[in-house]
Amino acid sequence: MLLVDDQTLFVESLRTVLETRAKDFSVIGIAGDGEEALALTAKLSPDVILMDVRMPKMNGVEATKRIKEEFPATRILMLTTFDDDEYVIEALQHGAVGYLLKDMPPLELITAVRAVYEGGVLISPRVATKIVEKLVQTTDPVIAFAEEASQEPEWVKDLNSREKEILKLIAKGMDNEEIAHSLHIAKQTVKNYVSMIYCKLGVRDRVQASLAAIKAGLGHDPK
Repeated sequence: MLLVDDQTLFVESLRTVLETRAKDFSVIGIAGDGEEALALTAKLSPDVILMDVRMPKMNGVEATKRIKEEFPATRILMLTTFDDDEYVIEALQHGAVGYLLKDMPPLELITAVRAVYEGGVLISPRVATKIVEKLVQTTDPVIAFAEEASQEPEWVKDLNSREKEILKLIAKGMDNEEIAHSLHIAKQTVKNYVSMIYCKLGVRDRVQASLAAIKAGLGHDPK
């Protein structure tokens, strides 16, 4: 694992926490900016990178773009104090597989790192909400065209009423537990529905599902 952050005290503390509490982790390097991260990735070939967003010389978003272009198998998890929606969307577009906030508990961070290493995609609920809000308000012509289209996507017709209901809640940034509470059903039932929704949409994660829902006009209730 490679840690990338220009705050020396934070990144050294993070390394101590990870190596002390997660014996299956190995921190093979620390970089203080995006340029150094790119060089160390080429040299050390880390499986996972924890990447800060705002850094000197080259920020985390640009570093993510460069690293994914040159080393596409590397899994990058953005870790920041900022939940700025523009940075979130850009980082995800460049191939980041997660976006978490630095104030999360250490054990949750460890769980997140393990999940992305195994192929998962993790977005902080606060960040997911930001993404949805940004996309709902966007004037992006692709989304605008999709919202104006008179014919809904074929996959929408394949969803039953409960699946549509759950997809709308996903697009609002709710996690499975929140959805279960909102609909008064078991969390495992929600998980089963979510898996079926992913299959029908041909997506891998909540971010892609949210994007698809919003583009199809399911992301927010009409005024």
